[in-house]
Amino acid sequence: MTTATSLIEPYPFRSGTDTDTDTDERPDCQAEAQMRDIHRNNGDALLHFLRGLVSDSVSHTAEDLVQETMLRAWRNLDAVPTEPEPQRRWLFKVARRLAIDAYRRRRARPAEVSLLDVDPAGFGNEASEAVVATLTMRHAIGRLSDAHKSVVLELYVKGRTVDEAAARLGVPPGTVKSRAHYALQQLRKALLTG
Repeated sequence: MTTATSLIEPYPFRSGTDTDTDTDERPDCQAEAQMRDIHRNNGDALLHFLRGLVSDSVSHTAEDLVQETMLRAWRNLDAVPTEPEPQRRWLFKVARRLAIDAYRRRRARPAEVSLLDVDPAGFGNEASEAVVATLTMRHAIGRLSDAHKSVVLELYVKGRTVDEAAARLGVPPGTVKSRAHYALQQLRKALLTG
């Protein structure tokens, strides 16, 4: 895991050895020392907190969110409280908001369909099943409204994002999401019932 201290570059014009007087003389050195203290005192607790917020399938996101939290602290160092308890509350609030934003970004994308689970059509019985499945799918798609067909085409055939599909179709992104949801529901129902 990359830590926030690895993001902080040493003072570029530093010469000689580091002493306490160097740290006191340069504001950048004080900021670096303050960030090291913030990370040392709060980094592990933040990581533990964020691992509890993100799902297990995206565990690397917790480390990324700790880095982003520390980066926000670095950029807003004047706003970060110096007392331990208010400082921790500030960091946890930032981390929680970042986790919520990351979750919302992941949820904004429509569900992706994996082609790894699909077996190519084989010979004999498998070939006839593939033909029946193709015909069933064509029939199910044919029963969709034009609005639902166009959303399915844009998202799942052409591979566009929700925002791109919305721009091309001239509708809001929420409408694209809603139409995609109901279109997939109709297709799933048609395929299950035959």
